[in-house]
Order: sequence, then structure tokens, then C-alpha cells
Amino acid sequence: MVDTTLTQVGKNLSEAMRILGDGQRELEVGTERQRFSRSSIPGPLQGDGQDVAAILHLVHNLIHEEEEEEDKPSQHRMQNVGEQGHMALLGHSLAAYISVLDRERLRKLTTRILSDTTLWLCRLFRYENGSAYFHEDDRDGLVKVCRLVINARYEEYASEGYAVLNFKQPVIYQSASGRPGLGQHLCSQLGLPLSSLCTVPCNTIFGSQHQMDVALLDKLIKEDIEAGKLPLLLIANAGTPGAGHTDKLARLKDLCDQYSMWFHVEGVNLATLALGQVTSAIMAANRSDSMTLTPGQWLGLPAVTAVTLYRHEDPALSLAAGLTSSQPVAKLRALPLWLSLQYLGHNGIVQKIKHAATLSQQLLQKLKTLASIKTSVEDELSSPVVLFKFSQEMSAASSGGSVDGYCAGEKEVLDAFNRWLGEQLVQLVPTSGVDVVELEDEGTCVRFSPLLTAAVLGTQQDDVEALVEKLSELVPVMSSTMCLRQDFREETHRHSPSLIYMEDPSWPGLGAVRYEPQAEGMDESRRKQELEKINTELLKKLQDLDTDIIFSTGPEFGTEEDCIFVGMVTEDVDVSELVDTIAALGRDIEESGRLLENMTEVVRKGILEAEIQLQKANEEKLMEEGVIRQLPLVGSVLNWFSPVQSSVKGRTFNLAAGSLDSTEVTYSTKAQTGRPSLQDTPSSSSKRLPGQRLFRRSGAGSDSFSETSSIGQAEEITRDGRTTPSSSIHPPISQPAPEEDLQSASNVFPEKISESSEQMHKQEEPEVASEERQPEGQEVEQSGR
Repeated sequence: MVDTTLTQVGKNLSEAMRILGDGQRELEVGTERQRFSRSSIPGPLQGDGQDVAAILHLVHNLIHEEEEEEDKPSQHRMQNVGEQGHMALLGHSLAAYISVLDRERLRKLTTRILSDTTLWLCRLFRYENGSAYFHEDDRDGLVKVCRLVINARYEEYASEGYAVLNFKQPVIYQSASGRPGLGQHLCSQLGLPLSSLCTVPCNTIFGSQHQMDVALLDKLIKEDIEAGKLPLLLIANAGTPGAGHTDKLARLKDLCDQYSMWFHVEGVNLATLALGQVTSAIMAANRSDSMTLTPGQWLGLPAVTAVTLYRHEDPALSLAAGLTSSQPVAKLRALPLWLSLQYLGHNGIVQKIKHAATLSQQLLQKLKTLASIKTSVEDELSSPVVLFKFSQEMSAASSGGSVDGYCAGEKEVLDAFNRWLGEQLVQLVPTSGVDVVELEDEGTCVRFSPLLTAAVLGTQQDDVEALVEKLSELVPVMSSTMCLRQDFREETHRHSPSLIYMEDPSWPGLGAVRYEPQAEGMDESRRKQELEKINTELLKKLQDLDTDIIFSTGPEFGTEEDCIFVGMVTEDVDVSELVDTIAALGRDIEESGRLLENMTEVVRKGILEAEIQLQKANEEKLMEEGVIRQLPLVGSVLNWFSPVQSSVKGRTFNLAAGSLDSTEVTYSTKAQTGRPSLQDTPSSSSKRLPGQRLFRRSGAGSDSFSETSSIGQAEEITRDGRTTPSSSIHPPISQPAPEEDLQSASNVFPEKISESSEQMHKQEEPEVASEERQPEGQEVEQSGR
């Protein structure tokens, strides 16, 4: 006999998963597609309600709302929900259905589910004769265990409550490498003062820097006993949250037995207890009094509870502590895990954990072949967590550049580089599951923990190969950048005070510079505006150059403003040419801005002078031709029979000088005067091969620079005070003809010059004189015809 309701639950879940997983998100045919946003969510309920499909489509749109707003795929990692994941989700639906059964049937079913799951987990993870507590928060099991120990060690606690704790204060010991905030959470949940929490330092001289110092723990326990306190519980790690190290569990267990303390173990390495071969360091965990497991993460099961296995003979104390419940519904928390374990089977569970451990060993072996990469796990052969980082000491010997003046102890710089490395690997190989961790002694490292990510992301051996490939591409760039940072600092100081080197150890790149304007007499507010304007324009020009170096405004929450941050570079970058180019471009922008400020006054005075001269020329023409010739009809007839040769000469308006000059020389020589010839314009002596980008030396890895530094070309200034741009800053596209050679002022401000030329046209009378503007846009000419 088939339960129709149970069958319908499975069908509804399958249909819901199909709709939520549909990438097209299409509604029914003929229905207009709706887009839901946050602003449209609040509102009254519809009177007639909606069908299930419409509600599920709404949920789907809410899940992918940010992707639709940004018009790009989401960068967030999505869990790979396979068949075992569907079984876990089905368990939540069945738990709600089973809860409506009659009390007797519910009690029998929940007892069976709880006992089966407990038995399977104890056998899988080698924890004989244990009981299980299933909880949503992975810290809740430890809280309940602490309550159990308090009830067991303080006989009058059940009747007197917290008053009995005043006579002998309980102490909970935890490792300094343990989970952050775990001890504070225990004290707040148990109502204990923070003085009841004792953090045990790790070994700093002998042994691992991440393992609890057993000798120091023994000393602390003795001191607490002498002070009238009660050592209550010790929290040990089988895989620290950051580095995945395992404490000396066997020695810690012996110490707990000596002082009658409860021994609790947690950590990701407990998953390896399910494998056929287990190291002795992890095997000692099965002697603990309790341990917390997270099978949902290890097996890729969504919304599956954590499990705390414990050993205690008094069921009354377990009930008082909340580890067991008399309510059958509370036992249904184990139902999703009960279904998933049956679906995977013993071999499937072991295979998933073994696959994650194999991925770790594969990556570890590959990392040992890479230069400049340092692994940071002492027990490498047994730990399923791989921790690595870029090491400056290892890269200094293999890369060129000046490292003498760079302090090897600048930990913050290395942390910034490793943070950048981790972020790049996350973007380039998202299925690898790597992340960035901050450790107190090691600094910033990249962590690969497939036990926590492989089942969720579907990580395979090909992903590890891709990770190593990308890592081998990024490490040489980091090594060359690290070695060239000192050269960049020195070259920037050479251009002081126009270029200021900005010390920012948190920037993962070549460095940061700021161009300082050299104008004098400006107040602080004006100088700040000028500083921001020049550096903004300089950044834009640098970004437009034909180079693969990234220029940016720096970190989003950086402290330095109005700076140009130079990103990672390769070893063949000519740092001297790069800094010279930045200085030259900044100087051009500053001088161009100064010319713009002065041009307004110069042009205004020049226009007033031109108006006066034009007025005099008109008066002279009137005197020569007479009043009769000015009459429209009579003048035309008279000019036809007796033409008059005007003596008014042409004029040219020089925008750079702001003065009117005669055009007699121009028409006699058929060429404009006062312009620099093409030979006067310096050309770049730095030769670039075809396809070679800016700031590159001809030979990769060689120390040869260009024949002449671009600073000498960029600093050439003509006699009239105008700077001629260097061709090494802007790559030449084609050789300009001599007739198209432009003056510096018109090159910088063609729009302003055009407007000034139009104003000159409006000031003149066409009957008296005509103007011609040269194609270059430099001069305004007045003809005498």
C-alpha cells in the first residue's frame, strides 16, 4: 500500500527544485514576464492568492535579483546540489509531514530514525558506545555538553543553581588557535563570567606553533586548583579552523584523566576517522568524552544538522542538559541525515572523504615543485588542509632586481601580496574552493580545504591542475614586482619634489606615487584642487597608454587620496622609463593647465588690441575710398568702372603671443614664420620592437635599458617656454607632414582657439577686410582685398 500523501510530497519537491533550478526562468506561455525588485516586495496579500508555480518563480527571481540588476552572472559560489542533496531537502519536507502522525506512530518512527543515525555515525567515525545530539548551530552541542558537565560535577546544581558555582568557580580551557569567539559564546550561554575562560597559548619555541602547549596547560591547571577553582572542560582541535593543525590529543586526554576534566574535540580532520587508514594523532580522538562532527559540509548535504557524539551513563543528566528530548518532534532533526546516509551508503561516504583527502595531497605535491611558494602545515602527510603562501625570501634568490634595500621583515607587504594572490585564484579557479585566511604567526595565507568545499563545489583533480597552472603564472609576476619595488621607490625619489612616493604597505603592486604641482603662491584649498585635477588627468592618460601595467586609484577603502597606484609588473619592465613617463606626463598636464589659465587674459587683451587696429584700418579705408563709394548701389557701380586698390594690409593673430602681426612676410615667403621645424621636435631614441609594449626592455630578464632615458626627451623645453611632448610617452602612429605641424598652444586647447577665432570673425566687417584661418588653427589672417 502506497501512501499517496508521501508520494505527493516527493513530487512537489521535485517540481519545486525544477522550477527553482530552471535557468531560463520562463513563466507560462502567454504570460508577461515580470521582474521583481526589492521595492515591489512589500505590499498587501492578494485577495485570491497565487498558485504554487507563481510563488516559486517569485522566489527564484528574488534569489537572482542582484544578477538581473547588474546584468552579469553572480560571482557567489552556488552549492552543487546533487541527488544526495535532494534527499536531504526531501528529509525536511518529510519531517513536516511525519510530525502530523499520531503520537504513538510518531514516537516509534522518531526512535528508529534517531537510533539508526546514531549507530551509523558512531561506527563510521570509530566512536563506540556513544550517544548523538543533533543541532543546527555547530556550537550548540558544546554548550549542552558544558551543561552536562556542570550538572555532573556540581551535585547541588539542580537545586541551588548558579549559587553553587561561587564556592568553586568552573574553568573552561581552550586553545589560542581555536575557533574565534567560541569561548565567549560558551560563557554567555552558560551565564559564566569571562574569568571562567582560560586560553592556553600554543608552542612558540618547540613543536608546532598551532598546537596547544601541554606543559603550560598542566601548569595553568595546577594554578587554578591552588586558587580554589574547578577545572571543568578542555576544548581540543583536530584541525584548527585556520591552518588545520591537530593538537596532541593523546597527551591532552591523559592530562584530562589526571584532573577529572571533560575532553571535547572538534575540527575538520575528524572526517578522516571514516577512512581505512587513520593517523595515530587523529585516532586518539575516539578516546574523547565528546566530539562535534559536521557531515553536511563534508558530504555536500544542504541544511543538514551538525552532530555531537558523547559518552555519559546518566540519562537524567543528559535530559537536564538538553542533550536528549522527550519531544518526538525534536528527534526529527536527524531525518535529513538519516535519508542522505542511506542514499550514499558506507562506500559512498568514505569515497567522498577520501576524494577530498586525495585532492589535498595532489595539491601539496604540486606546490613543492613551485619556487617562491611555502607550505605551512607541519603534519603535511596527514592533514587534509593545505596552507600555502608566497614567500619573499624564496623569490629573492631567483629573480633579478634590487632587494638589498627592501626589508625582508615587512610582513604587511607580504600579507598584501598573498591577499592579492588568494583573490586572483578565487576568481580564476572558483571551483577550487580556496580562500584567504589571516593567521597570527604566519600572516596572510591561501587555504585549500576540500573537506569543506569539494563536495559543495564539485572540485575535481582537473581543478587542482588548473589551480597550480594559474599559480605558476602569478608567482613570477609577484616575485618581479616585489624585487622592483625598491627600484620604483628610488626612481620616484629621483624626481622629487614633483613626484612623491606614497608608502602604502597594504597595496599589492609596484607602489603608489603622487604628482605635486610646482606652482607657488597658491593657498591650501586651491593647491588641493589642483593636486586632485592633475593626478586625475594623469591617471587617465596612463590608463590610455599601450601597456599591460594596471594603473588605478588604489584600494576602495584606502587612506591615501589623489594617488596613482601601479599594479603588478613583469621582470622585463623598465622602471626608470616608467617613472620618467609619469613625471613627464604630469609636467605636461601641469604646464598645459597653467597655459589655459593665462590664455584667457592674453586672448582678451589681444582681441581688444585687434579691435582698435581694425577700427583704424576701417577709418583709413574710408579716407582713401571716400564717402561716395560707401553707398551700396552707387559704390558698386563706381567700383566697377574705377576699381580702387586698397592699401589696408592683412593681419595675423598669434594666439600664443596674443598679438597682431602683418601677413606680408607670410605671403612673400609662402610659409608661416615663428614655428619650430620638424627637426626641432625631439624624437624618441628608445627603440621598440614591433609589437613590444611600453616600458619593456628589449630582452626579457636582461638588465639592458633603452639607449636614452625618456626623461631627457620629455624635459626639453623650447625657448618660448613651451614643452614639446616626447614620442616615447605617446607611441607614434604616423609621421606628420610639415604643413600639419601644430603649435603647442593649439595642440592643447583646439576648442578654445576655435572659439577665439570665431570671435575674431564677428569683430570684422566683410566689406572692409576678410579673414582666413590657417588649416592648423594657429593664426587668423586678414586680407586687404
